[in-house]
Amino acid sequence: MNSNFKNIHIGTFIHLRVKENNIDTPRICNFMNCTESEINEMYTQENLSTHILLRWSKLLEYDFFRLYSQHLILYAPPSASLRESETSKLPYFRKNIYTKEMIDFILEIIEKKEKTKRQVTDEYGIPYTTVCKWIAKNNK
Repeated sequence: MNSNFKNIHIGTFIHLRVKENNIDTPRICNFMNCTESEINEMYTQENLSTHILLRWSKLLEYDFFRLYSQHLILYAPPSASLRESETSKLPYFRKNIYTKEMIDFILEIIEKKEKTKRQVTDEYGIPYTTVCKWIAKNNK
């Protein structure tokens, strides 16, 4: 399955992981505390509550929230200011999460000359020096 982080249908990803891990439905129903028809309904859902998604992540030993993090990294506009974090009561994360898949994607579009390094930094908010380091490491 092609990991398309732009359009996330979480039920499809969950169902795929269940199949990959060969987990039987009675075990899922027991863990999720619901019926088989409710499980099948979840597979059709584009969105699930965070509580339910957390339960699936634990059961299937896969961080489904990372799909959304990747979407933010690839498609969200860069943040306006770092000053917001000084007054916010929310946890502040200093570093972006760059997965191997994301780095490979960026390197591929640069290598294929679909985008320049500068376009990547402007469109995805990745520091120019970070992109240059990825390229240098990749060329070794």
